[in-house]
Amino acid sequence: MDTTMILDDASRRMQKALDHFEEELLNVRAGKASPNALNGVMVEYFGSQVPVSGAASVTVPDARTILIQPWDKNMIRPLEKAIIDANIGLTPSNNGETIRLSIPPLTEDRRKELVKQVRGEAETARISLRNARRDAVEGFKKAQKEGMPEDEAKDGEARTQKLVDKYTKKLDEILDKKEKEIMTV
Repeated sequence: MDTTMILDDASRRMQKALDHFEEELLNVRAGKASPNALNGVMVEYFGSQVPVSGAASVTVPDARTILIQPWDKNMIRPLEKAIIDANIGLTPSNNGETIRLSIPPLTEDRRKELVKQVRGEAETARISLRNARRDAVEGFKKAQKEGMPEDEAKDGEARTQKLVDKYTKKLDEILDKKEKEIMTV
């Protein structure tokens, strides 16, 4: 293995960890309406399980409301049931044509709980970054035993650390932004 391959693999794994972290943050409700609140809610539609967005149009008319407009009026009851069964903390109400989900304002305690949850997700991402670094460093040590010059291996390890620092900085920036979003009333 050469330096470029080891670094590319480490960089790819670190980017994956960061992408996964950002994806997890989309599922954290910060008191604002977002179609992402329905991620993972499945409903039976023509004999198969589909996400809510596969059976209806999901829009956000204002900061506190999610509006679900089923493509088939017969889907109102199954959609309501799926949302209730998913236990996402939102109670659907319908007018016979659309389903409204009102997002309650967050309490101070709930905000602090969400910040803890987000920090936990960030720590999981940091562990993934460290694991990618560890594997890259082991790759350099193995390559050195197989004939890579020592200074090239040490340089590779230093470049790996720079990668970790770069991705950790990005992760911290994303975390700070999400914490501010959660704590803003």
